[in-house]
Amino acid sequence: MEINFLALALASLSTLVVGAIWYHPKVFGNIWMKESGTSMEKMQGSNMALIFGMSLLYAFFIAFVLQMLVIHQFGAMGMIGGNIAEAKPSYAAFMADYGTEFRTFKHGALHGFMTGLFFALPVIGVGSLYERRSWKYVLIAGGYWVVTCMIMGGIICAMQ
Repeated sequence: MEINFLALALASLSTLVVGAIWYHPKVFGNIWMKESGTSMEKMQGSNMALIFGMSLLYAFFIAFVLQMLVIHQFGAMGMIGGNIAEAKPSYAAFMADYGTEFRTFKHGALHGFMTGLFFALPVIGVGSLYERRSWKYVLIAGGYWVVTCMIMGGIICAMQ
């Protein structure tokens, strides 16, 4: 198993595409601005190149970990310690039998969905409790990550 950096890059870029749709004023943008306490005026004074650049970097970090969750074959590699040269013959037999099993967009999207729902959403939720954010905010921001992780997982898993 090798890391597919093209898949990680495309998955990272997908976060910006989903964000452009999700946070569009005609979708959830206006509600999110109200619930987060921001405005168009506040946003216009921002360094958007820095914001988008850092967003891509963070998305790449997420994609890097997400590949371990959506591609089962990484688990087999982890069982041998990552050194294929020293693996027992059973590893080669396993990879010959199951090397490309469950490597579909649909399967990756399923695991991405579960990661978003059971990891990203709770992280947003806990932070929001302490920040005294509304449930609307939690559902919008958390929902974005559920959908985004689902798409990222699908891209990563499907690109062999």
